Amino acid sequence: MNLKEAFRYQNAIQSMLSSALAELQDRSNILKVSTTHFRSKVRSDAQDVTIEDNANSEYAGKANLLVDFAAMLLAEKEKLTKAIHDAKVSLDVDMDGEVALNQERQRFASTLRAMTGYKSSEVILPNGGSGLCFNGEGNQVAYHCEAKRVTTIDFDRNKIRILAAELGKKSDGISAELDKCMVNTEVSYEASFDVNDNFDAVFSKFIEDQAKA
Repeated sequence: MNLKEAFRYQNAIQSMLSSALAELQDRSNILKVSTTHFRSKVRSDAQDVTIEDNANSEYAGKANLLVDFAAMLLAEKEKLTKAIHDAKVSLDVDMDGEVALNQERQRFASTLRAMTGYKSSEVILPNGGSGLCFNGEGNQVAYHCEAKRVTTIDFDRNKIRILAAELGKKSDGISAELDKCMVNTEVSYEASFDVNDNFDAVFSKFIEDQAKA
């Protein structure tokens, strides 16, 4: 499989592992509950009866298999993670580093493009101004007047546009290079189940294999 398929398979393994652990955290899957009715203590002719609670989960009674299944999935994830690492090391480009850098380039370019959206402007604000004066009685009072608000961009718009374009172009180029790496780089790993299979299908197959072993 290539790197792109390996990452997809890695996500599938993690999803399966999370599901298995969730089932192991369900008390009904790992505990049996029974209640004994001591009828003989009330009636000498009655017999004591033990009744087991019915578990609603389809995985009840399969705790040991779920543990083995989760252990297998974790081992597969470890194996695949190492295979992915080995494949990345063989590349001329630092994939993880470039992915992180590209995210910063895109974030920077987005900020710059937002800056270029601002324009200098003037607006008249009726009664937007204020001042103080003395009235006829000698008291200081406030009054309102017309005001003009001027907004001026405080940066070099052309410089910002050029830099945003350069960052966008570089980011696109790196993305294209990373896409090629994802498709053309082989990962030395053999999948143990189909990436499109759901949890039940993979777990059922695991149980069958365990029975044959």
